[in-house]
Amino acid sequence: MKTSVIIPVYNEEECLAQLFERLYPVMNNSSHPFELIFVNDGSKDNSLNVLLDIQKEHPDNVKIIDFNGNFGQHAAIMAGFEASTGDAVITIDADLQNPPEEIPRIIEQIEAGHDVVGTVRTKRHDPFFRKLASKIVNKFTNMVTGLRINDYGCMLRGYRRDIVDIMRKMEETSTFIPALAQKFASNPIEITVSHNERELGVSKYSLFRLIRLNFDLLTSFSLVPLQTVTMIGLLVSMISFLFGIYMLLRRIFMGPEAEGVFLLLTLNFFLMGVTMSCVGIAGEYIGRIYQDVRHRPKYIIRNKYNGNS
Repeated sequence: MKTSVIIPVYNEEECLAQLFERLYPVMNNSSHPFELIFVNDGSKDNSLNVLLDIQKEHPDNVKIIDFNGNFGQHAAIMAGFEASTGDAVITIDADLQNPPEEIPRIIEQIEAGHDVVGTVRTKRHDPFFRKLASKIVNKFTNMVTGLRINDYGCMLRGYRRDIVDIMRKMEETSTFIPALAQKFASNPIEITVSHNERELGVSKYSLFRLIRLNFDLLTSFSLVPLQTVTMIGLLVSMISFLFGIYMLLRRIFMGPEAEGVFLLLTLNFFLMGVTMSCVGIAGEYIGRIYQDVRHRPKYIIRNKYNGNS
């Protein structure tokens, strides 16, 4: 069973040499033929040159895909899917927070008949706020989408060839690969993996990018957010109508008064906030439709370096 390992790279020049020093022996010591596919996602540092040096030493096992801009981690993985030829496909980040030594355990699960192998990070070396936010998002996302994924943020995952081929056929402009694979899986499994503290480089996911990613996830796999804001809008409208009747009756029986002005202002700001939230959620879905109808490419490849293959 040939194994393809896909590694998205964005400004990771500090990590790449160490990553390869650990990843290559793991794959070379396995009983399977393998290929390592590095996708340079518009890095502005020296990442591409480091990758080219690695490929010169191992031309038979290393492929490089070079984007002409930054299209995002999931677009990079999709490009890796297109270039992969393995029966099992593994994705892993380049930052070494997920140890490459865990890959054989994922391959074992695929050999055992599982078509998607998810992972759950144990003893995470992340700030407390990020771990807490991750737990909340994981539970909320499962509730909204109906999926059963315990760690959406871990990209160390394995996919059988048929699942990869299905995902390659998707024409959506943006999607969330772990959730998409889970939708198509017939025999998925999750295993626990270790997690290391980032020693080199800095995280490329700011708070805004994480929020953006979760909006994409929710709007890609469920209409629940849109349906929820619709129900909230109906509920608030009903409450506002009843409150208006109350104020009208109060004016008829008690006469005009200046009291309650601040309460009305508070209610007004509350309703404005609800309205803006509803418009924002609706806008997310409209934005996705707009992106898809333009039919722009998910990514643009500047060059491919396939070694001797």
